[in-house]
Amino acid sequence: MMKLIQQVMLAAVCCFTMPAISYANDAIRNQEIAERFAKCDINHDGKLTLQEAKGCMPRIYSNFSYLDSGNKGYVTVAEIQAAANR
Repeated sequence: MMKLIQQVMLAAVCCFTMPAISYANDAIRNQEIAERFAKCDINHDGKLTLQEAKGCMPRIYSNFSYLDSGNKGYVTVAEIQAAANR
């Protein structure tokens, strides 16, 4: 009986802490993306073009057409963060 109680308690702890861990990881990832984006956004207009991404954010460069689904010619930090957090 004690082992069953321990297993139930462990399951409850995991259920309640995993979302918090995931949120913390998302926040860290978002901060890292924002910092890298700021370095790559050469003209500081809040938009990352394909050319700006080329040498600075290779994964963004490789997936640029997917991220720029509206064919605007740029992506924003929010668009990159949203894709990373899916």
